[in-house]
Amino acid sequence: MTTNPSPEPVGELIDVAESFGEPCVELRDVAKTFRTAGTVVPAVKRIDLSIGAGETVALLGPNGAGKSTTIDMLLGLTRPDRGTVSLLDRPPAHAVADGLVAAMLQAGALIRDVTPRELLTVMTSLQPNSLGVQETLELTGLTEIADRRTHKLSGGQSQRVRFALALVSDPAVLVLDEPTVGMDVEARRDFWTSVREFAARGKTVIFATHYLDEADAYADRVVLMAHGQVVADGPTSEIRGRVGSRTIRATLPDADRAALASLPGVTRSDRRGEAVVLICAESDATIRALLAAYPEARDIEIAGAGLEEAFVELTGDGDEVSADSERQEVLV
Repeated sequence: MTTNPSPEPVGELIDVAESFGEPCVELRDVAKTFRTAGTVVPAVKRIDLSIGAGETVALLGPNGAGKSTTIDMLLGLTRPDRGTVSLLDRPPAHAVADGLVAAMLQAGALIRDVTPRELLTVMTSLQPNSLGVQETLELTGLTEIADRRTHKLSGGQSQRVRFALALVSDPAVLVLDEPTVGMDVEARRDFWTSVREFAARGKTVIFATHYLDEADAYADRVVLMAHGQVVADGPTSEIRGRVGSRTIRATLPDADRAALASLPGVTRSDRRGEAVVLICAESDATIRALLAAYPEARDIEIAGAGLEEAFVELTGDGDEVSADSERQEVLV
């Protein structure tokens, strides 16, 4: 597979925002650098991005891609060195102060010895507009644990309470940074059900994640970052389509991996138990050669490139494609 270790920024694949409302999030010619031990580190080199009202957008990229810095600039936590950031036609700090933007960041903890209901009651009293305590509890699936002390909640339950605290102000724009870390499979599914229900009210949701399946399943659009730049922007189907490879899977217990890798058209091979996985540039040539060399191959599947393959090829970085990777952002 050909990769580009330093991808160039690309234009929009399609104007996805046109199918949604007017742009409510805009970054224009945005750049940000940091100084570390006397060295200037470019966290974000240049970003031009527009997100329409009602869109759910996933922000993906390897460690050091600039995702956290971009989120910080969206929330007004740091200022760009160049360019402009606008949320709902306001500077980010004004949008946050007006209660129009809320965030659930990766770092954070709940106050001990109080209940989720008590926390939400306090937060509701501070908001000019809110969903109300009971509606927020129901939307986030917290009704059964609403009166349990926060220090007795599991990690996944604590994440859901933090999500509820972000939702209670009924924001027009919701920003989520690695929101499902610490949740089990069922909790993750329930969480995204809540997010989709909230987004269906015409809300804009922007989330950063290392779980590629979450981006594929729940985002209307993916913004893929690498080296401080946007390298792809569009629906997941369009991003997958930019990668010409196909994947062949087959049950083949005794095949030598090196021999499989030498088959025509194979760019990468892998073994998973008795199954083999071949990433191919020319799948027709590969499948013919595979069946000729291994007629005993069975359970054969041929599929187009997935989001993981697109991630690897477009970012030029294969170190972070595991769905179980934990986020350790270098440039924060």
